[in-house]
Amino acid sequence: MADGSRLDAILERHVLRVGTTGDYRPLTALDKGTGEYSGFDIDMARALARALGVSIAFAPTTWSGLAQGLAEGDFDIAMGGVSVTLDRQRIGFFSAPYLRDGKTPIARCSDQQKFQTLTDIDRPGVKVIANPGGTNERFDRARLHAADIILYADNLTIFDQLALGRADLMITDASETRFQAKLHPGVLCAIHPDQPFDFAEKAYWMAPDPALKAFVDQWLHLMKEDGDFDALFAKWFR
Repeated sequence: MADGSRLDAILERHVLRVGTTGDYRPLTALDKGTGEYSGFDIDMARALARALGVSIAFAPTTWSGLAQGLAEGDFDIAMGGVSVTLDRQRIGFFSAPYLRDGKTPIARCSDQQKFQTLTDIDRPGVKVIANPGGTNERFDRARLHAADIILYADNLTIFDQLALGRADLMITDASETRFQAKLHPGVLCAIHPDQPFDFAEKAYWMAPDPALKAFVDQWLHLMKEDGDFDALFAKWFR
């Protein structure tokens, strides 16, 4: 282990600081009433802290503030549906990926046949809702030029806005569209989640410390090999 590494600092303070947005079910969700976090990546974060032999502290952040928080040392690792991008790679290290994903639409079930392709979507008058500052907004602005992009800050209630007809569709990660379709049965439908528009992977994003990355990668490998990862995945996704 390198002298002065971030891993050293975590072990010395006996606390793993995890940055998470708390607004991306089923990976991370904050109950504003109790202040408690839940989700697949929240369970994984607690498992990582146990493996390190330290306690855990969740650091609230936003998608637009995630990079600044990591760069300024507000947290050691970001967990909660973080997509691997080259922009993010310049700032910190990614773990081995744990989830393959990609952007795909979700719309009211009555409208799902209208929005099968980007050509169907990118038309004047089509309202595409997005949470600001993340890869959803980035995808929309890069690929849509005629449709109206509507930004909505609360990612926990954004799908309710869609269900209420205040937007026509949202383009987000296929894993999230499947989960939200289950939460809104017969109202919202995931559109071809098995054939997303692009390729993406989820991973854990951490301070640029080789010792910390090596530990996280080995921990993730063991979680997958001993069945703990699959058990948590089944709990939240199946």
